[in-house]
Amino acid sequence: MIEIKDNGKGIPEKDKEKMFTPFYRGEKSGVQKYEGTGLGLSISKGIVEAHNGKIWFESKQGKGTKFFILLPIK
Repeated sequence: MIEIKDNGKGIPEKDKEKMFTPFYRGEKSGVQKYEGTGLGLSISKGIVEAHNGKIWFESKQGKGTKFFILLPIK
């Protein structure tokens, strides 16, 4: 199991279902600009699942986000 944690602003509830969708870049605020294509999590999910693994996250607004990657040993 791999765990990646940050102490950022967290992911809003309304965005959680879409986070692994290709080209989805989350909520934009007027202050913060999001860079990138929105493909990173989608590609990561594809790679993890191709190796019979699972990827998911837990997030609370204002508290940050934890991503988990579980890969089989075999």
